[in-house]
Parts: sequence; structure tokens; C-alpha cells
Amino acid sequence: MIKVLSQYLLYGYFKTIFKVILIFYCFGLILNLFEEIEFFKNLNVTLFIPITLTALFIPSLIIKMLPFVIFISSLWFLLNLRNSKDLLTLKVFGFSNFKIFFILALTSFIFGWMILFTINPFTSTMVKYYEQTKSEYSKDVDHLVSINKNGLWIKENLNTEHRIISADEIKKNMLENITIFDLNKDYNLTQKIFSKTADISKNKWELKEVVIIKFDNGVAQESYKENYSITSKYDDEKINSLFRNFDTMSFLDLVLNYQDLQNQGYNKAYLDQNLNSMLSLPFFLFMMTALASILTMNTLKQSNNFTYIVVGLIACVAVYYFKDLSLALGKTDRVSLSLSAWIPVAVIGLFSSIGILQINEK
Repeated sequence: MIKVLSQYLLYGYFKTIFKVILIFYCFGLILNLFEEIEFFKNLNVTLFIPITLTALFIPSLIIKMLPFVIFISSLWFLLNLRNSKDLLTLKVFGFSNFKIFFILALTSFIFGWMILFTINPFTSTMVKYYEQTKSEYSKDVDHLVSINKNGLWIKENLNTEHRIISADEIKKNMLENITIFDLNKDYNLTQKIFSKTADISKNKWELKEVVIIKFDNGVAQESYKENYSITSKYDDEKINSLFRNFDTMSFLDLVLNYQDLQNQGYNKAYLDQNLNSMLSLPFFLFMMTALASILTMNTLKQSNNFTYIVVGLIACVAVYYFKDLSLALGKTDRVSLSLSAWIPVAVIGLFSSIGILQINEK
């Protein structure tokens, strides 16, 4: 009998999760489709392309929102369980509040690992195709940024000139050993700049220890300046954002190819942040199930679901902003980026552990 009741719990829980994911997918499809149509409105493409790209992008977005999907699913399922008197029936057959919670939370935990190992590789591939397809239609193709084992390379078109920049290394907002080639509209070299370091925290780059070689009618004129500035379309934030879309990397990619990704130029701190964010996902799902259990299992009385919907939405917003705050602390070096991925899990876990002990006594 215990086995049958456990199967009933799991079947109902997964059924609810599937419904919530379907609702999230439909909302995401509608909202993101408008953005894709806006992107392609001036291009000669059929409606099929925006719809296809949206359908490929939404699964990755749902994985990002999975903690909230699990929270809403748990809240919905437990409310139905309580209002239908099934919760009382389970208690008659020896299921305590803690046992029901633990079955659902453990299921969420295992579900998180299943997502990382089975679904995430497919969603990362879909996002990669999504990015590649959109880049083919992007009007900004004349500008190029590449980071590889040889350093940073930038090609940008100015009003009537062209510029090619190379640097041996990029560290936070600093470039080291920079070479800049300025070309005229006919791609003839007009100026070459060598610099020891450059501060690229803003679009106005501040260069130090600069050697400038100007070419005029085949004659090279060399000069030295301690400080020199140039204006670029790129700053540190924009350059890093081009290589920060870790949605194109699966959990398995990060684990198996971690060193190779560093060699390709990906920032180690952001690789660590993304890896820890993925590792924390199953634990996050466990804690969000605990949070939903605390809100719904404190009584056996039937109640108006509207109140719980409002409380649930407030809880989701609070957790979302707390998670965002934690990441902001990581990005501003108040805490490590790796630790910022675990802080929300630890705080929710501490709060939930007290609440679970209380509902187990009811």
C-alpha cells in the first residue's frame, strides 16, 4: 500500500510539473515571438524563422526558470492534495508531513540532475543554433571580436576608417601589449600604435607607454607618449558580454572541457560561476520544494487558493531578486562568483530547515 501511495504522489507531482512547464513554454513562446518578429521585421524572411528560433530558445529559458517552475508545481500539487482531502488520507496511512515533503523534494533533486545530464546538452545545442542563425542576419557583421590562445582580436569600422586591434592578454578591464592598426577607407595603413597597457573600462580607452608610427606618403614618423586615448565601440563590459552566453555550453561541456574552454579565452571566473550555478540547481530545486511545503502543509483545512497564489508570487519575486543580488555581489567582487551561485541555496535552506521542523509537528 505504501508503494502504491508513493507512486500516486510521484505521478501527480510529475503531471503537475509537466502542466506548469507547458504553461511557461506557451507564455515564453508568445512573449519571445514578438521580440524575434521585431528583429526580423526589415529582413526578407518568412514567419517560419522567428517561430522556429523562438521554439528553440524557450527550453533553455525554462531551465533557467526551473526553480520557480518547481516551486509553483509543488505549491499547486500540495494545495490540490490538501483541498481534496488526499493529504488527510495519506496521514491515515502513516505518511507524515515530513515524509511527503521528503518524497517530493528528493524527486525534485533527482529531476535537477536528470535535466543537467540529459536535457541540458540538447538545449545548449539549440541555443547555439539560435545564436548562429541570428548572427547570420545581424547587421553588425562588419565588426568582429575574437578571443583565442593568441589573445584578443578586434575589427571595427569607424565612420571613414577601419581599425584592427590585437592584445596579448585581457585581465578584467585591462589589455596588455596592444597593437592597433588604423586603415583608411581603401584599407591603406595610416597609423600603427603600440601600447604596454590599456584601460578599457569605458569606450574611451586610456593607453599607457605608447609608441605611435604615422605613415605619410610612404614616410614613417615615430613618436612616444606616456598617455594616449582612443575611442572604440567596445569596452570591457561589451567584450565580456560577447563571451558570457554560457547557455551555448552544456553542463557536460563545462565538466569535460573546462581547461579547453579556458585556453579558448573564456574567463575562468565566469566559467566557475556558470559551473557552480548548474551544480547548485538540484539543491535549489530541493529547497524550493521545501519552501512550497512550508506554505501549504501547515494545516489540513481547505482554504482559498488565491491567498496562496499571491503569497507564492511574492515568494518567487523575493527569491528572484535575492538571487540577482547575490550575482551582483559576485560581479562587484564583494564575494566570489562561485560563492554567489550558492548563497541563495544556503539562505533558503536555512530558512526551510526551521519551517520543515514546524510542519512535521502538525
